[in-house]
Amino acid sequence: MKQFYKSKNLLRLSFLFAVLFSVIVVVNSCKDDDDDEYVDHVVQFEAKIVPGGSTPPTAPIHIFKTIVTQVGTNQQTQFDTEGLTWTSGEFFVNSSQSQLNLAANADLPNPDSKLTVTIWIDGEVAETATVTGNGIKSAAVAHSFLEL
Repeated sequence: MKQFYKSKNLLRLSFLFAVLFSVIVVVNSCKDDDDDEYVDHVVQFEAKIVPGGSTPPTAPIHIFKTIVTQVGTNQQTQFDTEGLTWTSGEFFVNSSQSQLNLAANADLPNPDSKLTVTIWIDGEVAETATVTGNGIKSAAVAHSFLEL
């Protein structure tokens, strides 16, 4: 009779350990699901003109006609920006914004002039585009944080 009693306790004890182990496994696996799926990134927009030709312009010039930036649904437009390089400065963007856009158009003076637009994310070039020629030229880039 004592043997039967001990085996019954042993069965209950092993069942208790199995249930406890299952609960611990489930709780630990749910901890991974609580992590944030969106992270912050340091972003910077840049537009650059290489005028080309043999003599670069010396006076302040308005070669950039329009620069348009968009983060998520927030769009900003600048007109007649002075200089050969424009940068937005660094700012934080959460990846939940999903989409970054940069477009610029400029009146390039020479046939070998270049307009380059670049999106920098966390100090690295994420997207870049370059156009070459003279006259009004446009370049645009887009970057998505969504994994397709």
